[in-house]
Amino acid sequence: MLRALTRQVSTTFAECELTFLDRQPIDVEKAIAQHRAYEACLTELGVRITSLPADPEFPDGVFVEDPAIVLDELAIITRPGAESRRGETESIAQALSHFRELLYVDEPATLEGGDVVRIGKTLYVGLSRRTNREGIMQLTALLKPFDYLVVPINVNGCLHLKSGVCWAGGDVILANREWIDVAHFHDFKIIDVPADEPSAADVLPINDQLLVPANFIRTRELLEAKGINLRPVDVSELQKAEAGVTCMSLVFNV
Repeated sequence: MLRALTRQVSTTFAECELTFLDRQPIDVEKAIAQHRAYEACLTELGVRITSLPADPEFPDGVFVEDPAIVLDELAIITRPGAESRRGETESIAQALSHFRELLYVDEPATLEGGDVVRIGKTLYVGLSRRTNREGIMQLTALLKPFDYLVVPINVNGCLHLKSGVCWAGGDVILANREWIDVAHFHDFKIIDVPADEPSAADVLPINDQLLVPANFIRTRELLEAKGINLRPVDVSELQKAEAGVTCMSLVFNV
């Protein structure tokens, strides 16, 4: 059974960290409603939700993917690159401790789950503004006993690796080549996102469905043409905080 750990949108959400986007007015109530619909979508797809309460101290707390990396054998509690987000890890660790053994990365490492694309026993890890080389080295060492391969990839022009490339299920990768060198994915079929939808690579496979942002129409058409079953979800207000569909849940088997 699939379970997803989520966290409710904080009333301080409009004060979120921004790295590559200009700040826009955020309708927090609309963001809350969209997040509820996102959780409902996961539930409809057979995922059992564990939803943590919002914490006004952490405007970015809804993005639960970054403080942890959940694998079959264990969970890695990260050290976020944004200092304002480091306090988020405590409640995430407490919630995950019911399901997994926990291991931690330590200073001076920075590592965020949004920089990790997992395909089987391979973890592609972005070297980004939020994840440094020490973070990748510590992750590699922690996972060595479990036979995972960690592949570093440079990230340019976007927040996380998943902002520019994601696994879309099967042997399909969705990517923005302007932001990510796709040479590491030579064994996969690569679908290029349209130039006018640069952030559309962030997608989330759930069973036989693929969650996609509803507003990336051209990308949806490309994926549908490949016979991929899509589940569009409106995250337009959340996208103003550099959100994607992957970052608002930690999905794992129980």
